[in-house]
Amino acid sequence: MSCGSSSASVCDDFEDSYDEFWNDLCGIEDDSDDEELGGGMKDLAITDYINTSVNTQQDDLEAQQRLAVLSFEQVNRLNEVMDEVVSIHGRGNFPTLEIRLKDLVNVVREKLEADTTSGGAGMKVKDIRLNGGAASHVLATENQPYNDLDLIFGVELSSMRNFDRVKSAVLSSLYEMLPDGVNRKRISTCSLKEAYVSKMVKVNQNTGGDRWSLISLGNSRGRGVELKFVDCMRRQFEFSVDSFQIILDSLLLFYKCSELPISDNFYPTVVGESVYGDFQEALYHLQKKLISTRYPEEIRGGGLLKYCNLLVKNYKPARPDYIKRLQRYMCSRFFIDFPDIAQQKAKLENYLWNHFVEPDEEALRHQYLMLLHDVVEESTVCLMGHERRQTLQLIRSLAWQVLYQDQQRMMTQQPPPLMYANGIVYAPIIQTNCYCTCNGAWMQQCCS
Repeated sequence: MSCGSSSASVCDDFEDSYDEFWNDLCGIEDDSDDEELGGGMKDLAITDYINTSVNTQQDDLEAQQRLAVLSFEQVNRLNEVMDEVVSIHGRGNFPTLEIRLKDLVNVVREKLEADTTSGGAGMKVKDIRLNGGAASHVLATENQPYNDLDLIFGVELSSMRNFDRVKSAVLSSLYEMLPDGVNRKRISTCSLKEAYVSKMVKVNQNTGGDRWSLISLGNSRGRGVELKFVDCMRRQFEFSVDSFQIILDSLLLFYKCSELPISDNFYPTVVGESVYGDFQEALYHLQKKLISTRYPEEIRGGGLLKYCNLLVKNYKPARPDYIKRLQRYMCSRFFIDFPDIAQQKAKLENYLWNHFVEPDEEALRHQYLMLLHDVVEESTVCLMGHERRQTLQLIRSLAWQVLYQDQQRMMTQQPPPLMYANGIVYAPIIQTNCYCTCNGAWMQQCCS
């Protein structure tokens, strides 16, 4: 800054005020003994302040990209899901619990927030979210089938006592949902757990940062309910198409306060979030049936089984050139989590049982296993030769077993018609897919 002699004092005062402003802003005290060091520190602090501001703006932008407001059509589908009657089947002589999903959510939340003296957990619920296939069904433009109803309750789980309180709150909720006429005096929380809870998972990693609990309700192959209580979870999705979470608090408040039904002119503002990162990108993948993920090595099982499930349902990789590399990570993580052949067999059988429930899905089991066989054969690089052959043989044997079951079901449900001509009864030949595992070219004729 150039200053004349008459205005030198004014310029000096301005420069002093400018320096004091940046010193106060950046928290730097002027050091008259080391002016050069003080100036360097000042420049460094200003740079840090600018970088912090830029990073904050980027974080805000990313947070905005993760969120989206649902349209009326989506809110209406969400209302239909919440109004659906859920059947929780019990073991033995325990009755089936039938309750609307929105009522189930309210009962569990009330038990979580109720005071401990009245039998509640005494915990604060931050928010309640619909997750998984049901959330994708709400957001998709086409009909999106789903098997389970996944609900996420945001709670604080800093101590082991809170995990026990969550468990007690869920069992108390089941007790409240018992139908009229049941002798409740003879029913304990332990018996309720054995009758209605199919799976319980508790994760408390103080170093890893994951603190959550899962309680799965129902003991049949029908549509089950999974209650997840989350304090913090690093990885909340496998692929972009299942990364959606719909925040239910505004809709639950609407049910409580409004006497009017939902209409196109009167409905609550409901916000959805994609934990994948970009909501619109994930929604585009869902509508176009595209497969995309990040860091599959962070997923338990690598997302391998879900990946093949998407492939068999005609999903395509969003980046075909990149998916081959991801397949290797998926296979490596799967065999890290399930290294033993017995564990692999149990995991595959359990996945087939839980994710191929409907008749049209059961018909895809054989094709699914053959797709899995091809992916494992092509992309597995972490196993010894004999281990790899064992796993491939396991998948093939399960595929033959499934194919045989499908043929037996076809024969019993719809026996093939018989034809009678010239005193002879003719039975039609049922064509089946045959996969030959013979290595010799001269033996390939067995499948021709």
